[in-house]
Amino acid sequence: MSMNNQGRPTQPHITEGAAETFTGNRALMLEEPLIFEIGAAEETGVDFEDVPEADSRLGGLDRNQPIGLVGLSEPETVRHYTRLSRMNYAIDLGLFPLGSCTMKHNPRLNERVARMKGFADIHPLQPVDSVQGALEVIHELGEWLCKLTGMPAVAMSPKAGAHGELCGILAIRSALEARGDAREVILVPESAHGTNPATAAFAGYRVEDIPATPEGRVDLAALEERLGPDVAGVMITNPNTCGLFEPDMKRISDAVHEAGGLVYCDGANFNAIVGRVRPGDLGIDAMHINLHKTFSTPHGGGGPGSGPVVFSEALAPYAPLPFVEKQGDHYVLIEEETAEDHHESSFGRMVAFHGQMGMFTRALAYMMSHGADGLKQVAEDAVLNANYLLRSLEDVLDAPFAASGPCMHEALFSDKGFAEGFTTLDLAKALIDEGYHPMTMYFPLVVHGAMLVEPTETESKEALDQFIGALRSVVERAKAGDETMHGAPYHAPRRRLDETAAARKPILVWTEPEHAEAAE
Repeated sequence: MSMNNQGRPTQPHITEGAAETFTGNRALMLEEPLIFEIGAAEETGVDFEDVPEADSRLGGLDRNQPIGLVGLSEPETVRHYTRLSRMNYAIDLGLFPLGSCTMKHNPRLNERVARMKGFADIHPLQPVDSVQGALEVIHELGEWLCKLTGMPAVAMSPKAGAHGELCGILAIRSALEARGDAREVILVPESAHGTNPATAAFAGYRVEDIPATPEGRVDLAALEERLGPDVAGVMITNPNTCGLFEPDMKRISDAVHEAGGLVYCDGANFNAIVGRVRPGDLGIDAMHINLHKTFSTPHGGGGPGSGPVVFSEALAPYAPLPFVEKQGDHYVLIEEETAEDHHESSFGRMVAFHGQMGMFTRALAYMMSHGADGLKQVAEDAVLNANYLLRSLEDVLDAPFAASGPCMHEALFSDKGFAEGFTTLDLAKALIDEGYHPMTMYFPLVVHGAMLVEPTETESKEALDQFIGALRSVVERAKAGDETMHGAPYHAPRRRLDETAAARKPILVWTEPEHAEAAE
């Protein structure tokens, strides 16, 4: 097989007496051009009536030059996007082993609930009396989150995990400033998520690292030594990015509080402990919860996301607006700091409107269908699956923290033992040819050539065994020095591309081929 200059695989089609030609097609998987290559600007699949200029409702803002988009007929449009969708990997096709991302099955029941009238068709500016059911859903979901975390207050408006982190850090800043104690430093352990230091820096703090122990946990002694009057708090991920629970979490919280700081916990990995551990019991002051990771709402394109934040009593007065409050049998949306005396300390708004209604309905449907005992089993099954995978692969893959005990929801491996010149990237690309999306690669940074695998609780033993067999196969090839791995994947819609160039020099605008060289 050869490859053209766009990374597209080309297959020889040979007929007797004819020259060899290359189409890129393979069986029912047709090579699909870009939409700009198959459409034309002068075509459209819809007929529009000509509207006299005098009747235009655009107030003089009518387009005065071509928009530059191509037109397609309806069947061409449907075929184009259907063919593209067949090139994509999805949780509905097989196990999606991304570590620290929790790509679990999204129950179809939740999707039906999200599409119900009164949830899917409401508008954020509707009168409160006309959306009582939706406000009740938001309020009840918030109560579930408070009970599951052991925290007294929750902000439902943050739109994603990192947005929730910012919400929590802004609440910490507001609380410290309210007592006249403006501090400058946030401590972030090496085992924290990469968004944690970025969030602290964005909020105006200076970030300092705390090292990890050889066992992959926070170095408590180093943390205690660094605490002082300039430390506003700590951002800690628990379970951490090594897939391990932090057993000293309560001692960490006590030490930070004694030094006058506050504790933010990255709750992205709550999937591993939901129903088993209440973060509020560990002294945590603020924690975001990714509804897509723990409570099965969809991923996709950077959203739709939802990252509610739970707060301790110390931070509850500083939670953002708006939020839903139950007054008798009526639900109201608190939107002004002066609405009630106890809301005056709020740091303000995170967003213009309340939150992601579709995510709220899906998450609450998931919670109610499982119940408290079912959610506990979610964590237990997630941990069981990860440990089954860890122990099934530790004889062929280096597992740097396996000796320190069971992992939580994800198993961590390194590239130690690969033949010279073979990397984690080679293994990941070869895994694509086995029919699987690669695991998270090169993260966390504390492990060389890291491979972080999260099977989630929704995979059966049979599915795990099939994945383990495929992974063992490519690991053995990497250890044996199989040179063909350097060219993988061979059977994907695209071959291996220059990912560094794609990240540093992205081409974001379509350019006509005859002008492409000039544009470069």
